[in-house]
Amino acid sequence: MMIPSLFEGRPKASEIYGSLVPVLNALGAHSVEEKKSSLHVVAGRAAFLGVHPRKDGLRLNLVLARQLAGPRVAKAEQVSAKRYHNEVDIKDVGEIDEELRAWISEAYSRVTSG
Repeated sequence: MMIPSLFEGRPKASEIYGSLVPVLNALGAHSVEEKKSSLHVVAGRAAFLGVHPRKDGLRLNLVLARQLAGPRVAKAEQVSAKRYHNEVDIKDVGEIDEELRAWISEAYSRVTSG
């Protein structure tokens, strides 16, 4: 697995991204587009996940049809009638748990079904 160049000098972000890749691969077909300061994970014609490296981890931007609530959600913003950007900070590999996997799967399903 190749770690994108924007993770250079950010060992914690690289470690967490390395643990996130198998979760993404298990979902099905997708591609990763490297932008200036983030990665866009795309399925079909739309991004379902943004990955923003931070010095102490990652900020994930999950694109869902609903707003998430809870202590893990750093920010949630409605961007259109049926699309919300939900930002979640991940500071440890252990935070890639069932709840986060379910959210990522829900975001993937939003862009791949129907």
